Amino acid sequence: MTATAGRVRRFTLPASALLLVAAAGWVALLVLARRMGSMPGTMGLGLAAFVALWALMMAAMMLPTVAPFAALYTRTFTGHRGARTGLLAGGYLVVWTAAALPAYGLAWVAERVVSGWPVAATVLAVGIFAVCGIYQLSPLKDRCLAHCRSPLGLAFKYGGYLGRWRDLRVGLHHGGYCLGCCWGLMTVLVAVGLMNLPVMVVLVAAVLAEKYWVWGVRFSRILGVVALLLSVVVVVRPELAPGLHPGPDMIDGSGASGM
Repeated sequence: MTATAGRVRRFTLPASALLLVAAAGWVALLVLARRMGSMPGTMGLGLAAFVALWALMMAAMMLPTVAPFAALYTRTFTGHRGARTGLLAGGYLVVWTAAALPAYGLAWVAERVVSGWPVAATVLAVGIFAVCGIYQLSPLKDRCLAHCRSPLGLAFKYGGYLGRWRDLRVGLHHGGYCLGCCWGLMTVLVAVGLMNLPVMVVLVAAVLAEKYWVWGVRFSRILGVVALLLSVVVVVRPELAPGLHPGPDMIDGSGASGM
């Protein structure tokens, strides 16, 4: 049996179920994107609706990135794998759903800027790409990424957690580090439009590469350099930030009220 086949065989059924949940999330996002269209900022959503949409986005985007760790963690210790995977994923998604609050604030600012100040929109785009790039190259990013890239060590570390809600605590703790690792990349969604599905796919691929590719650390730094370059280029090519410089078809208000 090849090494690849062995890894596939070791991918537990509950962890595979996380991929099915993520796939269902992508289908739902595709339907919503077709119905709502592309709109800047909060897309006309109130806070509650925005949080619900953000939670769906994070389930679709981030569950595939935590599924390999969930498979390893639930294989390492005894207990019902399905329940343990569910608690871990639940804690993980709680952290990412909480990130909807600052995301909504940034999107709200973007929406106000788009409506009347194109120069300010460009400044915001520069700021978003620059912050993403600087963070990608920061020691804090390296620390959080090192945490996410050490699944076996984490599994044994979390083995010291005790109590009925141990797996939920693991999900919360791991989710916190994952948020610390990836929040800079997620801010890019405000610049390109929150329902920009192609960019969402690229971001998921980038996060997976950072966490699991042998060259993931170097790749993370390359992403930082690319983001810094975009912060310069977007000044002369504002269309690179369609979420802040939308065309007429993006601001006609179609569909947002249906959420």
